[in-house]
Amino acid sequence: MCGLSGEIRFDGTRPDIAAVERMTDRLAPRGPDGRGLWSQGPVALGHRRLKIIGLSESGAQPMADPQGRVVGVFNGCIYNYRELREELRALGHHFLSDSDTEVVLKGYQQWGTACVDRFYGMFAFAIVEQDSGRLILARDRLGIKPLYLAQTPERLRFASSLPALLAGGGVDTSLDPVALHQYFSWHATVAAPRTVLNGVRKLPPATVRVIEPDGTHRDHRYWQPEYTRRPEYAGMSAEDWTDAVLEALRTAVRRRMVADVPVGVLLSGGLDSSLIVALLAEEGQRDLATFSVGFDAEGDEEGDEFRYSDLVARHFGTDHHQLMVPSDRVSQALDGAVAAMSEPMMSHDVVAFHLLSEQVAKEVKVVQSGQGADEVFAGYDWYPAMAGVPRPRAAQAYIDAYFDRPHAGLARILEPGFLPDHDVSGEFVRAHMATPGAETALDADLRLDTHVLMVDDPVKRVDNMTMDWGLEARVPFLDHELVELAAACPPELKLADGGKGVLKAAGRKVLPRQVVDRPKGYFPVPAIKHMAGPVLERVRDALTAPEARSRGVLRQEYVAELLAEPNAHRTHRGANTLWQVALLEIWLQTHGIH
Repeated sequence: MCGLSGEIRFDGTRPDIAAVERMTDRLAPRGPDGRGLWSQGPVALGHRRLKIIGLSESGAQPMADPQGRVVGVFNGCIYNYRELREELRALGHHFLSDSDTEVVLKGYQQWGTACVDRFYGMFAFAIVEQDSGRLILARDRLGIKPLYLAQTPERLRFASSLPALLAGGGVDTSLDPVALHQYFSWHATVAAPRTVLNGVRKLPPATVRVIEPDGTHRDHRYWQPEYTRRPEYAGMSAEDWTDAVLEALRTAVRRRMVADVPVGVLLSGGLDSSLIVALLAEEGQRDLATFSVGFDAEGDEEGDEFRYSDLVARHFGTDHHQLMVPSDRVSQALDGAVAAMSEPMMSHDVVAFHLLSEQVAKEVKVVQSGQGADEVFAGYDWYPAMAGVPRPRAAQAYIDAYFDRPHAGLARILEPGFLPDHDVSGEFVRAHMATPGAETALDADLRLDTHVLMVDDPVKRVDNMTMDWGLEARVPFLDHELVELAAACPPELKLADGGKGVLKAAGRKVLPRQVVDRPKGYFPVPAIKHMAGPVLERVRDALTAPEARSRGVLRQEYVAELLAEPNAHRTHRGANTLWQVALLEIWLQTHGIH
């Protein structure tokens, strides 16, 4: 788990080593345990290391294999690296380290770009073929590990974070109107390959990109579950599905125990994180460290769920840590969280994750997290409405349920020069929903949420906030085999019992019933939701700053309307519109984008 960066030139000149060094240094929080640079011909690679597997210096990166004439940098974890290493040894490969990075390099030498099919884990990597000059970039199936790109006709730069690319310099920071449309339509999500900046793109998940020395490239998308009922599961009862899901989750949790350092759990007290604790206890993990965060109440809304996390911690005898955050600390912590964001993220829990990660990183280097279960197993309250929708109407039903506002509503927010002339976000959804391979409207909805929107909202949020403190977060609900199983599961079993029915049934086999049967909780940060004083002050400062006015993106009369009534304006799904508008501007200012 680390941070990587690099540059490849297409114009016959040598790479800008100083720029790669600046990018690498900006990634220092992601990898506080080591720093490395490598350059040859038109390519330079940089790396910051977080020691999780293979703790000796033989695992340092960039890693070169003189025999195979390849050099690479890697971010993430290959959970089955030990099994792959034995397989590769049997094929005649020799290993000089205990690291999974070396397995990635040898795997590429043995299987070429098809190596990714054999990797069980979360990863982004860059491999240089020294003889051909070819560069290979790859990202894991569900985009858990990020990879940002900044390309010009002369060169391509890449890094684990967008701020690292900015540190390298020479990035086109003009704003992308299509991305802004997505931001204000999809709860601040911008789908790959776009970002809000015209000059920065991201490699889509489950993608291998092969870049030739002349700058041409080809992409291969190597994984996409079908979201249809598969013949091998025909005849399975609800109980059979429960057992299959529990066994797949048990395997996913077991895989993510692989580390040469202790592994803890972010325990909210909800079903998902509690299941992880239960299965780790079942695996015999002793003195398991668990961590929960809570906030001051605001506007009669509670800010913690400690009663549930305490119950789980007591039941399984964990070494439990509680973090209570007062409201004034939220406003103070906001700027640190925004600085850690590779892209603007408006979800309230981003500040919570950043504060919690700071404390957790003092105790452990690796945690498991329950992220992703709601998308994979249909836990959100808008999913039941999709169940009865005819498949041809899936796209419109999704737009009606999920979008923050219709296309016409964006004309109130954005100046005309930044507003596309048609509904580009709706167009994206309609194109995705029309793709074959999802049987029902709900299947199509879950496919979009799991493989597009989740990647660029909750998954990215967890990566950015944890890695800013050198903390590796592992997400067993995004184990690709578990996701494949869930995709094939009949929708009615997922929707049962108020949502996540099959997962709740699995939970009842290993958890106290009051944890499974509790009302669904969210990660409330009342100080943001209700615009508590210090947060509102920070928002007002950002939106009235000279750079906000000179940017010319937001309609000033609408901003004034929002500031006059900070809690009166809500998105279709109830989020604070002022926060959505302000977060974008705070992010742009924080990252020096004018």
